[in-house]
Amino acid sequence: MKIYGDLISGNCHKIKLLCSLLSIGHEWIAMDIMAGDCRQADFLAKNPNGKIPLLELDDGRFLAESNAILCYLSSGTDHLPADRYLNAKIFEWMFFEQYSHEPYIAVRRFINKYQGLPAARQAEYEAKFAGGEKALGIMESRLSNTDFLVGKSPTIADIALYGYTHVADEGGYDLDRYPAIQAWLGRIAALPRYESMPST
Repeated sequence: MKIYGDLISGNCHKIKLLCSLLSIGHEWIAMDIMAGDCRQADFLAKNPNGKIPLLELDDGRFLAESNAILCYLSSGTDHLPADRYLNAKIFEWMFFEQYSHEPYIAVRRFINKYQGLPAARQAEYEAKFAGGEKALGIMESRLSNTDFLVGKSPTIADIALYGYTHVADEGGYDLDRYPAIQAWLGRIAALPRYESMPST
């Protein structure tokens, strides 16, 4: 199994973290987004959408989209319980992550961390702040009443939202304003075999 990714990408870190938590062996293929690795012909042949992470199975099949990969890798484990309602609640949070969280928090982080907050994107950066605050507020409300997002133990809903929430400060968000999220981040970081995102 090979995983193509960038370790400081939240979407890629989700996969790396789940593999570590579940002791899933794999070969990590480092990709440099800014250098254009994802736009090379050999990579586009694997994923025409030109995005990471990308999972390559031993039989030569490929799977893209971070949350689809999380579902595949966690199938049959406690991180994706079989109970229909819990399963649907996990997907609910994962859709929330992709549509109500990532477009604000991850994009602001990319503009700031990867691009150095260029003047041409300053207005976009500012415009996305409120959406991220709303997403964090929803998470704060939920996590004020429960240790994890779904059920009593961590699931891929937590892993999906951990990816960009734990580095939201790099997109200009003050996580000190969210004590329940801070406590949840600590619980994730305390899990056996937790693997942190590189600081560079």
